[in-house]
Amino acid sequence: MIAALAFYVFAFILVASAVMVVTARNPVHSVLFLILAFFNASALFLLAGAEFLAMILVIVYVGAVAVLFLFVVMMLDIDFARLREGFQRYAPIGAIIGGILFLELLLVLAGWRFTDMAADLRLAPVPNGPVSNTAALGRLLYTDYVFLFQASGLILLVAMIGAIVLTHRERVGTRRQVIADQVSRSGSVVLTQVAIGAGISPDSILRPPPKDAPKAVEHHDAHGHGGHH
Repeated sequence: MIAALAFYVFAFILVASAVMVVTARNPVHSVLFLILAFFNASALFLLAGAEFLAMILVIVYVGAVAVLFLFVVMMLDIDFARLREGFQRYAPIGAIIGGILFLELLLVLAGWRFTDMAADLRLAPVPNGPVSNTAALGRLLYTDYVFLFQASGLILLVAMIGAIVLTHRERVGTRRQVIADQVSRSGSVVLTQVAIGAGISPDSILRPPPKDAPKAVEHHDAHGHGGHH
């Protein structure tokens, strides 16, 4: 009785928070409702006896993904009023795409049936000995599906490298540190002994001229006198 009541409470909060994720006007509030949805989903996993999935949902999705979403949303200065300007223009296209996805879901659900072996799988014997769900899942994942697990890790690695390559592009006007030029410099550093409390003015600091410094241009005015800029 208590487990059934807890299930309905967590399920109701989960559905309500998921609706608020979509309907909330403030993106920060959407991320917070998403975190609430993750917590309630992990509680449902605990009620179902899948403690490993519950902990993964809290540690990975709440501790990493949702916090990353919140950090990005708070860091980016997004003009939401400007984004809402084109809502009516793209609404028909979004409605068509949503309708196509809804029809695909209906086709999938209409053709789904229980297998004849469902009852046998439900009553399958548990492993011998006190084996937890985490140990059984790890044994199955790292023995029968170890190559697929490694392949998924490689896919994530390629995605991470691609994101770094796309964001780490050359920008005009960016000043970068060149270690070789700093180490190989000579005659550009002057040590000055300054009395305690005297300090040194910015004009007294000797700096080497930049390599791409503009040269003085000589011009002549109408009277024939030359000058420099």
